[in-house]
Amino acid sequence: MHLDAIAREVLFTAIRGRGPGGQNVNKVSSAASMLWAFLDSHAITPEQKGLIRNKLANSINNDNLLYIRSDEFRDLERNKARCLEKLEAMLKLAFHRPKPRKKTKPTYASTVRKKESKTRRGQVKKLRTKVSY
Repeated sequence: MHLDAIAREVLFTAIRGRGPGGQNVNKVSSAASMLWAFLDSHAITPEQKGLIRNKLANSINNDNLLYIRSDEFRDLERNKARCLEKLEAMLKLAFHRPKPRKKTKPTYASTVRKKESKTRRGQVKKLRTKVSY
């Protein structure tokens, strides 16, 4: 994954932040909105595009653009950088392949312990029955 190449493909838009904040929120467009046409990207493989489409479906709009926004900071450049950080984290999540599980057999000692506990439990149940004279 080449984040520098991807960073050249994204489109940033300055938008107003949300929530409380007074004049700064009402007048200054310091929040960043990022759109990335990942299907047209030359920086990722077709297989990776499929992974993005499946695993990041909640962040993709109807035009197949990946949408990320940030309004954590008061200046636009830091919010743009934060959008790229979020994108990198999302791509790592999408491209992650879990290690395949190796099947293992139970150890000899654990099987012996299991059998012993079962026989002990059976004895307890046997003692609960009515005594015949």
